[in-house]
Amino acid sequence: MAKEDSDIKSRSWGLFLLAHTLLLEQIESALSAASLPPLSWYDVLWELEKADGGRLRMHDLAERVVLSRSNLTRLADRLEKAGLINREHCPHDRRGNFCVISQTGKETRKKMWPIYRRQIESLYSCYFTASEARTLVNSLDKVVRALKDSNPI
Repeated sequence: MAKEDSDIKSRSWGLFLLAHTLLLEQIESALSAASLPPLSWYDVLWELEKADGGRLRMHDLAERVVLSRSNLTRLADRLEKAGLINREHCPHDRRGNFCVISQTGKETRKKMWPIYRRQIESLYSCYFTASEARTLVNSLDKVVRALKDSNPI
């Protein structure tokens, strides 16, 4: 690989990480200013809301939100304490639990979405043409597929 290619690829990695950090900070700040829960709560609530019957086993939920099982367990504890989810025992697996979104969880997620959407649009999407976004999607999709193929969750 030519040095110029290596340099630009290294720079893209650094900018990717920096952009990710700055975007999350801004989104978290906007949610907090609106007296809403953190973004990680939104992600869990959204995955549950999309799921059949509003429920997922902890293992499946952890895969969808890309959290370790221990981090998800702690987050689920906080969501349950806030009344946004309930846990139900899985009848087919004595050790397994379902996370089930509550009505309050659905309402909270719906309140969060307009703020989250505005942040995505004003801090991220507005900087890309459709063509640039397609290129980014294709590039990131390659990375995700390669990582999932080499390290199945």
